[in-house]
Amino acid sequence: MEKVMNIEGMVCGNCVKHVDKALREIEGITQVEVSLEKKMAQVQLNQDVPDDVLKTAVEEAGYQVVSIQ
Repeated sequence: MEKVMNIEGMVCGNCVKHVDKALREIEGITQVEVSLEKKMAQVQLNQDVPDDVLKTAVEEAGYQVVSIQ
């Protein structure tokens, strides 16, 4: 299963690392790819993770989730 998150507020490589770390700490996520250029994160899941859990993790790291697909 894959989800793509559009994220605002990332401006540098450290921002990417913060988002990556926040998402990797969620149980059920097996792979994370964060793109500063595309302002998005793509996650692979091995179990269902509610969108609000993903959104909360990114927002607690200091960034805004615009949408999740």
